[in-house]
Amino acid sequence: MDLDKQINLEHLLFVDRHCRTCGQIKNLLEDFYLTRKDRGFYPSAYSYECKDCTIKRITVSRMTTKIFERWEYPDW
Repeated sequence: MDLDKQINLEHLLFVDRHCRTCGQIKNLLEDFYLTRKDRGFYPSAYSYECKDCTIKRITVSRMTTKIFERWEYPDW
C-alpha cells in the first residue's frame, strides 16, 4: 500500500476558519478568497472574511456610491 497517495496535504492542515463578519465556521479553501497569490496556499494567505460576506459588503458599498452619481445639474 502506498500511503503517500492516500494522505492529502489538506488533511494535515487546518482547513476551517471563523468568518469575522458573519461568525460562521466555513471551509478555508472553498469559502474564503486567496489574498496573497505569491505566498502559495498557506492558511495565512487567505482572507478572514468569507466570500458571501465580501460580496455583500462590495454590493452595498457600490450601491451607496451610485446614489451620489445620480445628481442633476441645478437649475438656477
